Amino acid sequence: MEINLISDTVTRPSEEMLAAMMQAKVGDDVFGDDPAVNELQEKAAALFGMEAALFFPSGTMANQAAIKLHTQPGDKLYCDKWAHVYNFEGGGAAFNSGVTCSLINGDRGMFTADALEKALTPKDNIHLALSSLVCIENTTNKGGGACWDFEELKKIRQVCNENELAYHLDGARLFNALVAKNETPQQYGELFDTISICLSKGLGAPVGSLLIGSKKHIEKALRIRKLFGGGMRQAGYLAAAGTFALDNNIQRLKEDHLRAKELAIALSSCSIVKRVEPVETNIVIFYLNDGEDELKFIDEMKKKYILLISMGEGKLRMVTHLGYTNHHHMGCLELINTL
Repeated sequence: MEINLISDTVTRPSEEMLAAMMQAKVGDDVFGDDPAVNELQEKAAALFGMEAALFFPSGTMANQAAIKLHTQPGDKLYCDKWAHVYNFEGGGAAFNSGVTCSLINGDRGMFTADALEKALTPKDNIHLALSSLVCIENTTNKGGGACWDFEELKKIRQVCNENELAYHLDGARLFNALVAKNETPQQYGELFDTISICLSKGLGAPVGSLLIGSKKHIEKALRIRKLFGGGMRQAGYLAAAGTFALDNNIQRLKEDHLRAKELAIALSSCSIVKRVEPVETNIVIFYLNDGEDELKFIDEMKKKYILLISMGEGKLRMVTHLGYTNHHHMGCLELINTL
């Protein structure tokens, strides 16, 4: 029995989701004529209380479209040093938009409004890149699924307002944060200029993300998506999975969070484990004792049918998800207790 804890992207559609996909009414989405895509976009926009949404093949493309629509070549965006838009999107901010990233030294992928203010450079200094955008990631991937404090996000919004900066949320795992913190999508819709959400992680859809914002932003994003090659034809089969996920798979994220916390407790008792980071959602980050070979450890775990991943800097990661059942969980805990 292989237990895949590499990521929450390894999920497969349930029978019910597959049935919804097969029953989808589809058209040509490049012409805006796919009913299932339109339904998903309207549902997502309404969920966040925003004007419009656009379906993308991936979260990376949705984030990169947001960066491009908020900036001009030569501009600068601000993000945490561990942010996904900087670390894991192939240098897309530089390649696609010609912008530089000013990295803020936060805590577990999260920085404060004060830290942002200190990092800002004057807009009237022509020798410096023009500050245009602030990017937030909630939950933080490299930060172990940590959730931002909403009051701090509001303070950062104020800094953005005072300095004429756009405010984008990389919400790849936003629903994990909403469930963990008992927050609402509308709260975030009121705060950010644009929001990307991923449907193929904890929500269990096979493919797809959405960019949500004003009508003006989404009209511009449509052109950018075309430029990036992201237009799809009968995409409604995929969009129907996303609609099913939003309707059925949000509250069950609590199960993933509980199992992640239980994994963290078990790992904390292992003699080979040096430290486990705090667990708020579905990501468990832990470190082995000094001198232990993390790649050898990953290989040994694979031989025991448990798959996990290294994130560099000594970080080992396990991610719970829809496909990680209670049966898997009991087997995994049993093995961890023998380490």
